[in-house]
Amino acid sequence: MNAGEFAVDARDGRIGQVMGHEGGYVQLRPPGGGREWDCPPEALTPAPPGEVLRARVRRLNTEGRLP
Repeated sequence: MNAGEFAVDARDGRIGQVMGHEGGYVQLRPPGGGREWDCPPEALTPAPPGEVLRARVRRLNTEGRLP
């Protein structure tokens, strides 16, 4: 996977944007920002566009409720 692409971490189903590669792992960040996590490359699958959109909308809705 290349930087900027979205992928699904098959270990837990989280969607993330590929930020880079470090020590044999792929670094992912949630859509819309947040804390990065490391994922082994063999556990990644391309994220369907609809899932990326849903994740972004969920994040925006959550941010809209914060004081």
